[in-house]
Amino acid sequence: MGLKQIRIQGDSILTKRAKPVKEITPDILTLLDDMKETMEKTDGVGIAAPQVGMLKRIAVIAHEDEFYELINPEITEASGSQICNEACLSVNGLCGDVDRPTTLKVRATNRNGEEFTVEATDFMASVFSHELDHLDGVLFIDKATDIKPIDDEERENRRRTRRRRNRQRHN
Repeated sequence: MGLKQIRIQGDSILTKRAKPVKEITPDILTLLDDMKETMEKTDGVGIAAPQVGMLKRIAVIAHEDEFYELINPEITEASGSQICNEACLSVNGLCGDVDRPTTLKVRATNRNGEEFTVEATDFMASVFSHELDHLDGVLFIDKATDIKPIDDEERENRRRTRRRRNRQRHN
């Protein structure tokens, strides 16, 4: 496994639509492992393949004790509305408010080629929506209002929150 470099806003790969995965190969499994490691090392809660330079429809999301590897994910249902203050590993130093669904159902394939459905609510619905947007070449700042710099205090609060979620996931 290895850490991947996070692509930053301005990199054209972040604005392109990712291609479906046709076959789960050893390279895809390695990519999943590398994405998970990269996400954990950056204290993230989610990461999409374009963020590490791969135009594949793959995302990795973690929440408390749940870990999701999503291959060819698709939102099958969305309802409600919530305003989420978001930031992104690929957008340095900015946050903004984004209108996201409060409930989502996502269908995807796992690393074993098995199809599954996950239902996400509240914060996790925003995480799934955010990561799946990456697969369509959409960054949160494309949808956000009230975009502003993240000050040191906010950055530290976000870092503590991510670390707490990661500890919960590992305990």
